[in-house]
Amino acid sequence: MQNLIGEIFVVDNNSIDGSNDMVKVKFPGVILIENKKNVGFSKANNQAIEISNGKYVLLLNPDTVVEEDTFEKVVKFMDENPKAGGLGVRMLDGKGKFLPESKRGLPTPSVAFFKIFGLSALFPKSKLFGKYHLGYLSEFKTHEIDVLSGAFMLLRKETLDKIGLLDEAFFMYGEDIDLSYRIKLGGYKNYYFPETRIIHYKGESTKKSSVNYVFVFYRAMVIFAQKHFSKKNANLFSILINIAVYFRASLAIFSRFIKKAFLPVVDILFVLAGLFLLTRYWKVDNIEFPQKILQIAIPAYTFSWFLSNVFAGMYDFPQKLKRSIFGSILGTLFILIIYALLPKDYQFSRLFILIGTGWVISYYYISRIYLHFVVKKKFKLNAKTNSNFLIVGSEVEADRVKNMLKLINSKIDFIHLVSQTEEKSENQIGIISQLDQFINTLAIDEIIFCAKDVSAQEIIKWMSILGDNKLDFKIAQPESLFLIGSNSINSAGDLYIFDVNEISKKSKQRLKRSFDFLISLSYIILFPIFIWLFKYKLNFLKNMFFCLIGRRTLIGYFLTNNTEREQLPKIKKGILTPFDSLKFTDEQVIAKLNLIYARDYSIFKDFEILQKAWKKLDR
Repeated sequence: MQNLIGEIFVVDNNSIDGSNDMVKVKFPGVILIENKKNVGFSKANNQAIEISNGKYVLLLNPDTVVEEDTFEKVVKFMDENPKAGGLGVRMLDGKGKFLPESKRGLPTPSVAFFKIFGLSALFPKSKLFGKYHLGYLSEFKTHEIDVLSGAFMLLRKETLDKIGLLDEAFFMYGEDIDLSYRIKLGGYKNYYFPETRIIHYKGESTKKSSVNYVFVFYRAMVIFAQKHFSKKNANLFSILINIAVYFRASLAIFSRFIKKAFLPVVDILFVLAGLFLLTRYWKVDNIEFPQKILQIAIPAYTFSWFLSNVFAGMYDFPQKLKRSIFGSILGTLFILIIYALLPKDYQFSRLFILIGTGWVISYYYISRIYLHFVVKKKFKLNAKTNSNFLIVGSEVEADRVKNMLKLINSKIDFIHLVSQTEEKSENQIGIISQLDQFINTLAIDEIIFCAKDVSAQEIIKWMSILGDNKLDFKIAQPESLFLIGSNSINSAGDLYIFDVNEISKKSKQRLKRSFDFLISLSYIILFPIFIWLFKYKLNFLKNMFFCLIGRRTLIGYFLTNNTEREQLPKIKKGILTPFDSLKFTDEQVIAKLNLIYARDYSIFKDFEILQKAWKKLDR
């Protein structure tokens, strides 16, 4: 903490990622409180507040990055304003955009109503409808406000001694509203202070679009109302909130279903209609189709082609037309196999099946080309998947990050290096003050700042300036494979190793699951034969059964601790690992083994490992 004397507390709610050990080793001066269970946000903060000795208390989320002089600035403001009981700052998200919850109004029944039913979002600058996020107040000026954000909440200890600590009835969400309100009731003021900024990556605990978030957040509002409003207003508020909870939850579920199901339903209907029309105008050898069989066969054909196209990745993004060929042919092979097993009375035309295949492929081609030109967005065909990176830092550190990217990200077009000073080396294309010029001229997709060389203040400044360019930003930590960043509230995690997610793709997950299912089923069917090849027979049978039902995977990671697991895309625990296929134990290779497996995953890798290490399936 620059020019300040203070205590740093880390309260851990029973995490399993090994971060406690990291804190002990790297930050021995930090006071670490290790809870044996998740006690919630309020109680965890209270544990630290109760043993703190400072004049001020800062509640700070772990998913934040602050400027170097942030603490000095906010303490100075509080010293100059003795009636200030609490203070919040200007917060930016992981893309450099202003977070409106940096300043909020009290959620009275009318304010809550406008928020719940979307009027505050429709009219954010209105003094009537926009009170929840105080959208009519400038984000660049200091204001007295009602509610502070728990992500960064500076509190006067004297105020806490008078009004009490966080209310532990709030497990998650609402505790900051309650405390902010009690600060005002205690005769103090809350301030929004934009003269310093922080990045708040958000979404760490609950995705804002999830049904769970709707229930947890609005239930917290009910607790607040019952505590602070009159009985009449509290009852009205509770009724309103309960209506809103089920309305928003139902809307979220329905919206998710429509988004997921609309295109598949349209595809099924078009394919089905096309096949029925084909039977109606069929003119080959005067064949007449038996109606009773058609009523079963045509829907069955349609469903088979649909499922095979799902398996082939036709509903994955970005869209690729070649998937429809693979999926449709796969479906045709399945149909022909079943067709060959049917009695002669039910076999009416192989030619129809082949022509139907042509119709299915044609439909998918025509429909996706239409969506490409009309809807665009995620339906764009052959959308760019490789990225142009720009790394800002010293030549040595930027080179380290560049090599890291090459190791764990196979989808790179270009990596450009930019100096963090006003002087550049031969291998750097420019200096940091030229960042805005490089964005368009080099078609940059992502900027990575080296935290070792670039100050947090400089990083946040550039994220704020470039935040409207649809860029992704990451911060590379010194001596680490970690890149800190989050592209949206609904990202699957905010602190993660960069793109090693080939194994997480839906198409690869389907292939991996199919591989597990077919191999384990084969072993179980042939168990009387294979049983004699394994020493631990019951272990072998149990492993195959768990793979069959999806609790295990045949090939997983080679892990030595929980920290490694947290750094990798999630897959089931494996019976075998890439390490089992090696004939040597080079430490450098082993350290990179999981990253390479996740980055370059293919079903052939699993086959290769299984072929070399199948004797270990009984472990």
